[in-house]
Amino acid sequence: MLLRFTKMHGLGNDFMVLDLVSQHAHILPKHAKQWGDRHTGIGFDQLLIVEAPNNPDVDFRYRIFNADGSEVEQCGNGARCFARFVLDKRLTAKRRIRVETKSGIIELDVRNDGQIGVNMGAPRLMPADIPFEAAAQALSYQLDVDGTTVELAAVSMGNPHAVLRVSDINGAPVHELGPKIENHARFPARVNVGFLQVIDRHRAQLRVWERGAGETQACGTGACAAAVAAISQGWMDSPLLIDLPGGRLSIEWAGPGQPVMMTGPAVRVYEGQVRL
Repeated sequence: MLLRFTKMHGLGNDFMVLDLVSQHAHILPKHAKQWGDRHTGIGFDQLLIVEAPNNPDVDFRYRIFNADGSEVEQCGNGARCFARFVLDKRLTAKRRIRVETKSGIIELDVRNDGQIGVNMGAPRLMPADIPFEAAAQALSYQLDVDGTTVELAAVSMGNPHAVLRVSDINGAPVHELGPKIENHARFPARVNVGFLQVIDRHRAQLRVWERGAGETQACGTGACAAAVAAISQGWMDSPLLIDLPGGRLSIEWAGPGQPVMMTGPAVRVYEGQVRL
């Protein structure tokens, strides 16, 4: 059977989006891995699936698969693309959309200027909630990586993140430390790894090694986690502008217990069909 899909991106973080509200198919991890290959498939960082909700209080259900076939809990750039997709496909006429994800409910706001705001919910900082193996909650932790001690913050934005502060974003050891920290034994569900250079109290640069995808052009939840880490440790103040290789996100966070608000673009690239 043939399935219609849309290729989209948020700041270069690219997605294949499938409507399984008006189409019907059973998608398996092997399909995501096959389609995600950039040489023999469509090529993407994540596969986003739009489904009818299980919860009557929300508008849609949102599932996410990495290019390696692993299913993950949350994706911030994907959430913005999700909002643009369901409006463009006329699956809803609402501009404020409630979406059920594996990690909880998020709220999407499609604005008149084309930017899309996402209420990502409150960050989770307790080690067990991330998950991260630590004796107690702290602003930062020391992690032994092949005999070298690395200092990092650990944050969950519905998916796990480690945030390291660096002095030079261009020289950051993203491809050396990224995979080692991603697969470190103290992160039992693996982890996304952000490398953050603070420019001033409201501006920063970020590169992210994403769990199951490698370094991507942008990571929305990674930008949110980096903002939480930077504000918590007194490096920066809300609101923040975070520049990633693919572009800029605006992040606001009022402090513990409060939701993280992310704003940025979502772009449709092309339409296609794929054989299941």
